[in-house]
Amino acid sequence: MYPELMVIPMREELTRAGIKETRTAEDVDAAIATPGTTLLVVNSICGCAAGKMRPGVRMAIANAANLPDHKITVFAGQDREATERARGYFEGNPPTSPAIAILRDGKLVYLMQRYIIEQSTAPQIAGELVRAFDEFCAKTTVQ
Repeated sequence: MYPELMVIPMREELTRAGIKETRTAEDVDAAIATPGTTLLVVNSICGCAAGKMRPGVRMAIANAANLPDHKITVFAGQDREATERARGYFEGNPPTSPAIAILRDGKLVYLMQRYIIEQSTAPQIAGELVRAFDEFCAKTTVQ
């Protein structure tokens, strides 16, 4: 684990964008249990999180017409229980950090893992997330 003082700016980069930190397993469960769509960001201290994932997530949130109902984050390597619990919702996918998931009513519907993040630029990540938000988070109207 890194000293918390080093991690604060990395945490704040997402919380300033309106993403709620979940620092315990109970926080994660409570957030995922809330009906609707949830963006779950597994934050990390690594370079691909700093240069690609966090900026991509911020760009997507700022530019998307359809947003998830809820947005939460856990920090891998810092908030271990919360991160383990969050990854438990990834239905058999290997744990990676960083990672970006969308859940609908507690069920995984989208997952972007580290290997995709590493091969992408921040604008590419943002574009893919906007596409995923449109697919999985658009509100439907019943007539």
